[in-house]
Amino acid sequence: MQSKRARLDRFISVRTGINKKNIRLLLAQGRVTVDGVIARDIDLQVNEFSHVVFDDQVLQQNQPIYMMLNKPVGVVSATVDDKHQTVIDLLQHPQKTELHLVGRLDLNTSGLVLLTNDGRWSTKLMEPEYKVSKYYRVTLAKPLTEDYIEAFAKGFYFDYEGITTQPAVLRILSDYVAEVELTEGRYHQIKRMFGRFQNQVMALHRYQIGGLALDASLAVGQSRLLTEQEKLLLIK
Repeated sequence: MQSKRARLDRFISVRTGINKKNIRLLLAQGRVTVDGVIARDIDLQVNEFSHVVFDDQVLQQNQPIYMMLNKPVGVVSATVDDKHQTVIDLLQHPQKTELHLVGRLDLNTSGLVLLTNDGRWSTKLMEPEYKVSKYYRVTLAKPLTEDYIEAFAKGFYFDYEGITTQPAVLRILSDYVAEVELTEGRYHQIKRMFGRFQNQVMALHRYQIGGLALDASLAVGQSRLLTEQEKLLLIK
């Protein structure tokens, strides 16, 4: 999801119907402010969260929204779906239809999902260069052994995509439960990695992204806005 950026003269023209040729004069007269500062440069780039005022008319005052959701099993990570309830359906926010997902969880995977209307923020979170870790708790059908740890650290070759997965950290918590830390999110990646050991994933739960853990007080299916401090935990 890319951010929406536009040159100031084009933005004003679209919002007011004024010909772009006449906007240079309006700017020179100091009749436009962007984020509280008088704007005189027609080349100034504004984005979807720039506060733009022409005379006394507010042309834009959008606010960025950042949310966490405790996704239940059986809910699809999509904005619209004909067969299943979506994460958007669960949100209690007046602007929920303007939000998009920052990454996805499979239908039968539960846990932390992030949503926003800020395309720059979500793109940064998903870019491989930042290597934002995702943490999962996995319940298996068969007992785990130490062999899993080394295999996950080396990575697995996926023939369908023609790639080798990035090294992953696996911590064995008990015979049938492990935690997995990934810095990527291939299609059904965790299930496919355990599938190399013929070990079926019985339950999969994402409990943390970067330094941000799922709020333990947030009931399944519930959501809330992130705090300023929590946003800083996601990208270091």
